[in-house]
Amino acid sequence: MKFLMEQPFIDIPEFRTIKQVAEEATAYIDNRRKHLIQPLKTRWNKFNKACCGGIEPNMVFTIAGISGAGKSALANLIQFDLFDKNSNQEIVVLNFSLEMIGYRNIGRAVSNKLRKTTSELYSADADLSDSDYKDVKRTVDLFKNYEIYYVDKPCSIDYIGKTIDYFHKYIAKGKWLIVILDHVLLVDGEGGERNTIVNLQKLFIEKKKLKNTTIIQLSQMNRNIESPDRINNPSSHFPMRSDLSASDAMFQASDYVLVIHRPELLNLGYYGTQRLPVRNKVYLHFLKVRDGEPCILAFENDLKYGNLIEATAENN
Repeated sequence: MKFLMEQPFIDIPEFRTIKQVAEEATAYIDNRRKHLIQPLKTRWNKFNKACCGGIEPNMVFTIAGISGAGKSALANLIQFDLFDKNSNQEIVVLNFSLEMIGYRNIGRAVSNKLRKTTSELYSADADLSDSDYKDVKRTVDLFKNYEIYYVDKPCSIDYIGKTIDYFHKYIAKGKWLIVILDHVLLVDGEGGERNTIVNLQKLFIEKKKLKNTTIIQLSQMNRNIESPDRINNPSSHFPMRSDLSASDAMFQASDYVLVIHRPELLNLGYYGTQRLPVRNKVYLHFLKVRDGEPCILAFENDLKYGNLIEATAENN
């Protein structure tokens, strides 16, 4: 006893036995089997299948791409699909829209619903008609019922962490919390870009473990894929791990790494060694899949209406 009392106090970290964790695993499998836990669906069946059924809890999804590829549009579609396709689920979305002011995201969603370009909605060439404006009002009134909260001012990693904690405890309160960050390079940090991304990934690894929490982060790719060497070599057309900024940290933190790519932007005649079509095509590369296999999904480019149409055998 004297020996034990002389030992310095050790702050023992919280732990669980393998028995406890094994029981959690079997309970999760059983709840999935009984559909008591259901992934959140999107409009794209192939996307859902590639994601083990849809957007899952306690996961980090990374969506990367070059400028103009459609990252924000994809995230915006997923955000509104969470409510439109999952009416039986209670969902709260916390959207750190650091690149785009909040109302522009709503404008894109209205564009998608009404099949009006944002230029038409914003009366860029001709004034929006009274009838179309009534449709806008009706659509926006529907969106007001969705629990989506926007943070569209510059913020630090510490601020993001504290805001997630606040929303998880006081706003979501047991509901499914979806955190969207657009995008990682716009987060304020110290020690340079790479250090900021690394620290942000550490935060997301921590926060994804909060009950019923999912992280969706967007990231710019570097310019490597735009180099002449890559463009002139079909075997190097496809995005790869090294194309992401701070790729090691991003891949370690992420359960899914998706790269959205429009080879048409690079003036390619065809895409990859398979000579995939380029015109009006958008490709989604699953570079990392936690519970599945990497794959490539093809979409028809409908981004002028803020939309992507899943390619079928008929239109592929």
